[in-house]
Order: sequence, then structure tokens, then C-alpha cells
Amino acid sequence: MIDTQTDIQRLHVAARYSEAAVFNGVVYLAGMVPECEATDIRSQTADVLQQIDVRLAECNSDKSRILRTQIYLSDIADIAAMNEVWDAWVAVGHAPPRATVQAALADPGWRIEVVVTAAVRG
Repeated sequence: MIDTQTDIQRLHVAARYSEAAVFNGVVYLAGMVPECEATDIRSQTADVLQQIDVRLAECNSDKSRILRTQIYLSDIADIAAMNEVWDAWVAVGHAPPRATVQAALADPGWRIEVVVTAAVRG
């Protein structure tokens, strides 16, 4: 959906939020949360990162163009295991600025939520 008054493109629009918005060559993703049934941090992280790959591709971007990442963990003790999956996924030489914090997530089954801002391919 493109808002012709503002040139903002919104993807996967729901009543409460859009999964992505593109404006001025920048992609803003909503917080991506696990869609898989797994309860361990490694599986949930891999699931979320796969979703990010898909959303960025839909917006003519990819993980090498990430400008900033915010990672929310329900338990900061999961950071080492999450980092194992993250390190295998992140584009070599393109690790973005990142913040990782512990936070209470909306669903108690979620161990991770990731917010990404990325540049569109020129």
C-alpha cells in the first residue's frame, strides 16, 4: 500500500501496525517476533532473522544494508546463545550498530524481538 499523500509505502498492514514501512530510501521494520513453535532462544532467533530476510527483500533491501538493530531479550542470560545465531547470520563486514536489552515481551512464550532499520538498494 502506498500513501499517495506522503509517499510512504506500508507492507503487511494490519489494524494496529504495519510489518514494514519505506520512506526516503529507508526501511523500518516492526518488531519481529518468533512465529515458530520452538521455545529455545537459538530456534527463535533463527526464525526471527529469517523473517527479517524476507521483509527486507520485499522492500528491496537485505541484511548487508541494515543501519541499526534493536534486540529485546526476555532474559539477558540468553545473549550468548542468541549471539551464536546472530554471528552466523550477519553479513561479514556489515555488522550494524546494535543495542541488546532485557525487556518484558508481549507474549511470555517469546524469548526475542528484533527491530531493524535498513537502507533500500539504490
